[in-house]
Amino acid sequence: MLNAGHAVQRAQGLEAHGLAKYYSAIPAVRGLSFSIRPGGVLGLLGPNGSGKSTTVAILAGLLEPSGGTIRLNGHDVRDDVLGYKAQVGYVPEEAVLYTYLSGPEYLSLIGNLRGLAPRTLQARIDGFMSLFGLESDSHAPLSAYSKGMRQKILISAALLHNPSIVILDEPNSGLDVTTTFVLRSLVQTLASEGRIVVYSSHVLESVERVATDVIILNDGRVVAHDSVSRLRDLMELASLEQVFRQLVVETDIDRVASDLVAVMKL
Repeated sequence: MLNAGHAVQRAQGLEAHGLAKYYSAIPAVRGLSFSIRPGGVLGLLGPNGSGKSTTVAILAGLLEPSGGTIRLNGHDVRDDVLGYKAQVGYVPEEAVLYTYLSGPEYLSLIGNLRGLAPRTLQARIDGFMSLFGLESDSHAPLSAYSKGMRQKILISAALLHNPSIVILDEPNSGLDVTTTFVLRSLVQTLASEGRIVVYSSHVLESVERVATDVIILNDGRVVAHDSVSRLRDLMELASLEQVFRQLVVETDIDRVASDLVAVMKL
């Protein structure tokens, strides 16, 4: 029995317990459990249809799970959904933007929805536009932005309210090499400040470079969950790509590549 003077110690970080999502009778995610401590970067990997995007949408608070729970610092997020969402910054895989707005106008809209003070919001918009090299395009509509420029706006929008949880779904999409390196360093810096980062990507090298732990999904189930180095050691493979091939990929990749070249020569 607990003494009245002792505070209950709650788990710190983000936890998922038995997450499941069904579309009619078709399972997209089944029995997914994990935990991420502050300062951790969880990499999500898996082929198309593995359940990655569904998992990300559930963690971002955009999709209600069919079963299981998500806890933040020991509290079920369903007890305060709006409070949980206020702590989450999310970069979606598909860029859905109001393309008639300029970059600063879109960020201003997001910042106002987040309840940021006008002076703070303007300072952050100016900072993001400058650091991402978008100042000269401040008055252009998003419809005139390249894919990479739009991705920079999405990343800025996700970070605008200084979230404690950052969820990135294919964040490198359309980015130039320099910005990809900046993003990698940004993820590491966010983690070093004690934030929680979820990084979902098809780019194995990106995940390997930033993740402290990785979950590999296949057919809605976890087929591996451990640190990158331990997964490599357990399977005695040199890279995360080789681990992924061993656990998930059933196709003879080299043979298919050779056959494609052969078709080119028909």
